Amino acid sequence: MNRGIYILLISILFASCSNYQKVFKSEETAPKFELATKLFEEEKWSKSLKLCDQILQKYRGKPQAEKLTYMHAMCSYQLKDYYIASYHLDKFTDIYPKSEKAEEASFLSAKGFYFGSPVYSKEQKETVEAIEKLQLFVNAYPNSQYLSEANTLVKELDFKLEKKAFEIAKQYDLIKDYKASVKSFNNFLLEFPGTTLRGEAFYYRFDAAFNLATLSVNYLKEDRIKEAKGYYNALLKSYPDSKYMEDANLKKAQLEQELNTLTTKS
Repeated sequence: MNRGIYILLISILFASCSNYQKVFKSEETAPKFELATKLFEEEKWSKSLKLCDQILQKYRGKPQAEKLTYMHAMCSYQLKDYYIASYHLDKFTDIYPKSEKAEEASFLSAKGFYFGSPVYSKEQKETVEAIEKLQLFVNAYPNSQYLSEANTLVKELDFKLEKKAFEIAKQYDLIKDYKASVKSFNNFLLEFPGTTLRGEAFYYRFDAAFNLATLSVNYLKEDRIKEAKGYYNALLKSYPDSKYMEDANLKKAQLEQELNTLTTKS
């Protein structure tokens, strides 16, 4: 780089920083609003936010308040401080429900909750809250330009809840609490009838019922074998081409054998 151009760029940067500090330390609000807007448009979110923080309360009730409140919330959103951003975006829509930015603010507030949703293996309180927020947005703006994205986010969050419930049911199987596993898979299928994990749930429910039956004492075994066969039939009817069918067929044959043995003894 040409030495003269380099020195010029450094001088401009220094002057810019110096001007920002001067305005930041000033008691005047107008220059802060003007510079905060300029920095916001330049996507310098952190600096714009600091100026907005200083003057937000001073502009309450004034014509510039709507724009300032919006910028203040959006800076937090762009800085990925989603919890704070959602709070301020909600506040914006409450104060300015007829604003041309209200729809966007409402969606981004809900999306902020989406970003707060943890991985499926953790407690899903925030996921449920995010779904509720997005659903409220969809209900309020059924023709929104953000509708497709909102629905996609809801589906993703719903799958987390499905995966969580599915893994809990599988966990019972792993610790050999087969009765609880069968019950959990039944509850899972009732709660999430359209789940993409339905085929796997059918198999693991049968597998848990198989283990429960074959490990039962004799006086419980016959009824549990019949119950397990019922789950096998449900799997065969709904998913005849399941990758689990070979294993399921072997287990079903074992159930038949054990049932015949019980019948012969009686």
